[in-house]
Amino acid sequence: MVKKKKAKAAARKPVAKVVKKKPVKKTIKKEAAPVPRPVTALECRVCGYRLIIDRKCGCPEEHVLVCCGQPMEKVETTV
Repeated sequence: MVKKKKAKAAARKPVAKVVKKKPVKKTIKKEAAPVPRPVTALECRVCGYRLIIDRKCGCPEEHVLVCCGQPMEKVETTV
């Protein structure tokens, strides 16, 4: 029996390597938290309702606000 010669495989072209790009991390600037500032609030001692006064009116006399039949008391707090 005669052995047949095997044909040589054709030379392959080199394959370019696929390089995956790493995602670029974007720097996020954190906003500085605002400094807590003291504010005046009026609080009802019966029901606990609180009213925050953000700006003063400039009246020479103090305003009295009534809630649940009683005047509200001043409370200092931060916002």
